[in-house]
Amino acid sequence: MGKSGRKSKVSQRQRRILHGVGDDALPSSAYDIPEDLEVRGRRADGEEEEEDGSGSGDADLVENETSMGALSKFDLYQQSVQSPKGDISYLQKFFLMYVGGRRPLHLQEDFCGTALLCSEWLHSDPRRTAVGLDLDLEALNWCLENNISKFGYDGHSRISLFHGNVLHPHKAHMVKPKVQDRIGAIDLNNPKDSMGTPQSITDANPRVRVCSTMEETSLPSRDVVCAFNYSCCCLHQREDLVKYFKHALSVLSKKGGIFVMDLYGGISSERKLRLQRKFSNFTYIWEQGEFDIISRRTRISLHFHLGKKFTFRHAFSYDWRLWSLTEIKDCLEEAGFQSIHFWIREMPNTEDENLEYDADSDVKYEELSSFGQQDAWNAYVVGVANL
Repeated sequence: MGKSGRKSKVSQRQRRILHGVGDDALPSSAYDIPEDLEVRGRRADGEEEEEDGSGSGDADLVENETSMGALSKFDLYQQSVQSPKGDISYLQKFFLMYVGGRRPLHLQEDFCGTALLCSEWLHSDPRRTAVGLDLDLEALNWCLENNISKFGYDGHSRISLFHGNVLHPHKAHMVKPKVQDRIGAIDLNNPKDSMGTPQSITDANPRVRVCSTMEETSLPSRDVVCAFNYSCCCLHQREDLVKYFKHALSVLSKKGGIFVMDLYGGISSERKLRLQRKFSNFTYIWEQGEFDIISRRTRISLHFHLGKKFTFRHAFSYDWRLWSLTEIKDCLEEAGFQSIHFWIREMPNTEDENLEYDADSDVKYEELSSFGQQDAWNAYVVGVANL
């Protein structure tokens, strides 16, 4: 379960994932692990362990024979779960459809992790700015060193990353790169870089990574605020969900803006499930724990198998509360959004072992006011404000 714009290579005996093409790559699910892969996983990992804790934690790394080199769980996550070009394609479409009159230039990505979406947003238009907010300082620093560094100083000047809680965004602290990283990012052959070297680079303490708060930082009003990869499921209480939506609304442009989140559901979302997607050099595994029908909570773990040599077990783990579309709509309306729209697509059936799916099928989301229950579905929820 997750998003990816890349094609997975799957044998003819296995089911293939259904997702969009090119810039319209869409959220997608994986499929049941073949028995032989589960056996190999047990040999590498040992006996299954009980999962504990909540939220993302350190990965259990199983290594055989050779060193891991520069392998990063964040890089694996970006390759297997995220589809920034597809998301941005829809963000632009939603903005022009429901707001219009101008192109969206200013983005805020909440629960941003490595801020891959922010990075792609900057790449798509030199006028664009991005704000990223996340509790994981390690992921934010990884973003600065791996995603933003490729843009040079121009990229650093157009993105603001904050370490903090989405329920208290004003208290979040800005995360900045080390001085040597910023200097190394400057291209002296690029007039924008050579002429734009700020005094802060020469004055800054190279040990300082975290500085001013979001409240103290001058930022443009956002045209778009988004929360992807089912991140709103991290919020378990209705009052917290409404509080978060109010914060999102407060930073949107007074000329009109949108908040967009994604959600998954269906019969398969309320039971134990173990799914996989195969890539050229690793296998991504989504493991879904027991579903509590009273609290509507479940535990999700993401694992990565890298051939026969390495296994990242519990690379990312989450304690999620699965919200319904109706609950999300009610909370958005209570927070003050003027209109709410559902864009839904059916996902491949997780129990159909015979049906082959074409990975190149161009199946898109549709705006719907009613949708019959399916084995699995994904949705974009769009809240429109300030019109």
